[in-house]
Amino acid sequence: MHARIALLLALTVCSLAPAVPAPLGAQPRPLRPTDIYRFRDVGAARISPDGAWVAYTVTTVDSAKDKSDSDVYMVSWDGTRTVRMTASPEAESNPRWSPDNRYLAFVSGRYESKGGQLWLLDRAGGEAVRLTSLKGGVAEYDWSPDGSRIAVISKDPDPNEGKPDSAASASPKPIVVDRYGFKRDGAGYLDERRDHIWIVDVATKKAEQLTTGAFDDRQVRWSPDGKRLVFVSEREGGDPDRVNNSDIYVVDATPGATPVRLTSWRGPDAGPVWSPDGQHIAYLQASEPELSAYTQNTIALVPSSGGTPRLLAPTLDRDVSQLAFTPDGSALRFLLGDDRAAHLAQVPAGGGDVTRLVDGRRVVTAFDESANGRLVLNSGTAQRSAEVHAWDGGVLRALTHVNDSVFATLKVATTEDVQFKNRDGLTVGALLVKPAGFDATKQYPLLLRIHGGPNGQDQHLYNFERELFAANGYLVLAVNYRGSSGRGRAWKKAIYADWGNKEVQDLLAGVDHVIGLGFVDASRLGIGGWSYGGILTDYTIATTTRFKAATSGAGSALQTSMYGTDQYIYQYENELGAPWKNPALWQKLSYGFYKADKITTPTLFMGGEKDFNVPISGSEQMYQALRSLGVPTQLVVYPGQFHGISRPSFVRDRYERYLGWYRKYLQDVTP
Repeated sequence: MHARIALLLALTVCSLAPAVPAPLGAQPRPLRPTDIYRFRDVGAARISPDGAWVAYTVTTVDSAKDKSDSDVYMVSWDGTRTVRMTASPEAESNPRWSPDNRYLAFVSGRYESKGGQLWLLDRAGGEAVRLTSLKGGVAEYDWSPDGSRIAVISKDPDPNEGKPDSAASASPKPIVVDRYGFKRDGAGYLDERRDHIWIVDVATKKAEQLTTGAFDDRQVRWSPDGKRLVFVSEREGGDPDRVNNSDIYVVDATPGATPVRLTSWRGPDAGPVWSPDGQHIAYLQASEPELSAYTQNTIALVPSSGGTPRLLAPTLDRDVSQLAFTPDGSALRFLLGDDRAAHLAQVPAGGGDVTRLVDGRRVVTAFDESANGRLVLNSGTAQRSAEVHAWDGGVLRALTHVNDSVFATLKVATTEDVQFKNRDGLTVGALLVKPAGFDATKQYPLLLRIHGGPNGQDQHLYNFERELFAANGYLVLAVNYRGSSGRGRAWKKAIYADWGNKEVQDLLAGVDHVIGLGFVDASRLGIGGWSYGGILTDYTIATTTRFKAATSGAGSALQTSMYGTDQYIYQYENELGAPWKNPALWQKLSYGFYKADKITTPTLFMGGEKDFNVPISGSEQMYQALRSLGVPTQLVVYPGQFHGISRPSFVRDRYERYLGWYRKYLQDVTP
């Protein structure tokens, strides 16, 4: 063991490891909404260059402060020691090791530093030291191979920052908008500032800007020799807000150098990684730009000096993400999303067959590999939330156990694969969650819970919401309807410019299938979802009256009203056409609103006050329609929240309102 590691262990060895059993005599109990305060989220694992230690973050929820906080930890490769590295009241994220193992870097806004800044923690001990003071903060970063420099992505500084206002200094300034794509959830109204590359000298802390322009640069990575950088940018085609065409660029790591474009595919290219010899760059080539909402990546390889790209696994019709070369450069590892699961896979760098290294009914969410070939990954199942594992000799070995003590006190539901035929004769995959102690001779109420996206999937990973409903006596059905990921390109784009049609068919076919199994009370059916799940809820209750209760979160039904109020202007104009050019289609896709008088399902509408993804007006319009029609309804608006509800008390409140609404209209269900 290195001496500096021993010092850290003596100072900060923590108790996040072994599984903690339930108290003697205690019986596992059903999940409750307040259990959100007990669960901790484990961030992506990063293994040290020597393979001895693994860094990750742990996010906890403080009920008293009504906020979450994340801190950096590390665990030894053998799993015997766990060390807490940070403990400030502000969140720390994105830990990365220096190439010589000496430093652990992370991003944080701690101690009133402006925005998220880069900090260095010397593993020999002592306090973390702030490395950057960039006015635009730090969005992402990458160490140079020799550890002397760090490439950083930072936003252009606000040119008006620090200037006195013409009126009182406390008075707000007008928001002046002149961008085509002018809104983004969480960021608000967008100005002309863009993300660019800076190079920071570790010894002097001096930062120099490398790229400029009216476009965003991202995903920067150093070449193995430390002379060049690869990055992703939308520099071609004029206004980057009006195109969906990012490309891969390389640039000398010298201020003033001119970037060279390596790719010319008319759709997005992203996720570049260097081969260990620096001769090639692998990246992800997405679908055609007009398929922005239904895109699927494939693996491509291009010479780093320029040349013709080639696809490595062109027949692989599944979702691919997070590329990384093996240390010897012979293969590329990646995450493979496939029909309710996500695996770790690899393909030879010269092309060939895809091999799954970690598969089964589980989800791998992240992975990392050291120079000596030690591999770590985050993985979980429907019964256990994701933890950090070592992939040791072809076997998964748990390195973290942060939620074992929680699971020891809980009854966990059973999650099963189900599949059925839709009206078009296609096989649809779904998950069916059964309460603990399920009895097939009984009749259970059924909740159809719909995932968002639509480009996403319900999968074998612990899901608090599904477990909570099961703990309260419900069967839960989660259908990967057409438009979902995990089933290939044709499955995704089947709903292109045809929303609320094939998806609703698939959802209802799933309900019919589960009812046919004989243990569902067909008089007690509920439905609900968030985002596109809320949109599909609106479509479905306007199609059928069979559901006796619904919850529609962050949804919309009068789709024309979303034009210019949300962040999807590119998709609208390229998939549907502008409303004044194609009004008939826009009206067709708004049938959830125009058929509001057909809705009889009592519906709870919800959303975040500041949501720019699917603005709260979508829920307000449907609430107003049902209120006007005399259908039981309620609208809940969460102040200060964006598309994803993040304030812990609001998260709990949402779960409690779900349960209360379903209980009221599904005949007082009790677990």
